[in-house]
Amino acid sequence: MGERVLVIEDDPKIADFLRRGLLYEGYQVSLAMDGQEGLTAARDRPPDIVVLDWMLPGKIDGLEVCRRLRAASDTPILMLTAKDTISDRVAGLDAGADDYLVKPFAFEELLARLRALSRRHKADAEQEILHFADVTVNTNSREVWRGDHRIELTAKEYDLLELFLRNSRQVLTRDVIYDRVWGYDFGGESNIIEVYVRYLRGKLEEFGEPRLIHTVRSVGYVLRED
Repeated sequence: MGERVLVIEDDPKIADFLRRGLLYEGYQVSLAMDGQEGLTAARDRPPDIVVLDWMLPGKIDGLEVCRRLRAASDTPILMLTAKDTISDRVAGLDAGADDYLVKPFAFEELLARLRALSRRHKADAEQEILHFADVTVNTNSREVWRGDHRIELTAKEYDLLELFLRNSRQVLTRDVIYDRVWGYDFGGESNIIEVYVRYLRGKLEEFGEPRLIHTVRSVGYVLRED
């Protein structure tokens, strides 16, 4: 199945033109005729990409739709508009649009813009960034930061931290940690988890930062802020 494109455009002729052209190119297409309908459609069936007209009827114009969509997700947004001044372009990009296409436009250029946005978004997704409190982890490079300090971790320390970050505020039992990080059973008497939690805490709290990995007595550990 092709990528899902949500077209938010109030001009019936342009909307139908885009729908037919995108369907022909293999995309799945949803249409919305105003801002509220577009926001509802994006919420109920999240698209892979949004084509958004600036001049929409009603109280919610294209800029406001763009702001709300961007606040909710990182879905690529291509804004369509007849406005062609520098200030208009800046306003659209500042609202969260990823690209800007001025009407009238060639359909081939719109397709090229969509392909470029899709490639860029997929590349960004491959380099996932995890955040919790002031901890940042780049899962591609395995770089770890706490505030302005870069933290050097061993492979197992990193694996343990990533597990906590992907399950923040959830209590992880010892069995779950064994399985996810080490992949086999060390035995009930092993203290390997306690050792590595201690190593990880030491590095995360090296400059006096507050504790994030907390012990849950007789159960396991949890990543949370006090």
